[in-house]
Amino acid sequence: MPFRLYRPSPKLWLFLLLVGVGGILAVLDLQDVGLSGPIPRDDSGEPDYYLENATLTRFDEQGRAHQRLETPRLVHTPHDDVTRTQQPVARFLDSDERIWFGRGDTGILGPEGVHLILEGNARLNAPSEGWQLDTETLHVDTQRGHAWSETEAVLQQPPQRIRGERFEAWFNESRMRLTDNVRGFHPPQDQEVDSP
Repeated sequence: MPFRLYRPSPKLWLFLLLVGVGGILAVLDLQDVGLSGPIPRDDSGEPDYYLENATLTRFDEQGRAHQRLETPRLVHTPHDDVTRTQQPVARFLDSDERIWFGRGDTGILGPEGVHLILEGNARLNAPSEGWQLDTETLHVDTQRGHAWSETEAVLQQPPQRIRGERFEAWFNESRMRLTDNVRGFHPPQDQEVDSP
């Protein structure tokens, strides 16, 4: 009697193929190393989304990018429509297309992206003007191009330094104001001074 090998039915082959593919997918799923940290939860509520290494860009009516916010981590909470960021760097274009930079340790972008608050080592730079402002909390109205601080601010345009209790700047008007207990250092133009 001749020896015959068992030949599985097509249904058995299909079943074995599905089990094999399922096993491979299970192994690949266990090796997923792209997971980020835990979902942030705090007093602001549970987020509906969060992004890592995000860049937000706003466009004006002519389709030009006029505002940009870059951050390593962005969290949005739906109940207040607020976006919270870590180490944000904001870029604004004024009506003359000059660039203004803002940054801080944390940032809060209000509903509809109109009010930005930079907190902790907040800084506003106007590179084309050669000055920078350092303060603890900086507010920016992104629609009107108005920045202000109600915490002590230091305005520097080396070698000059001016300190005051309040600061305001209007991007589109090339105007700024430092008020309340203002004091400064303005060396004579012909004298060289090492800045501390």
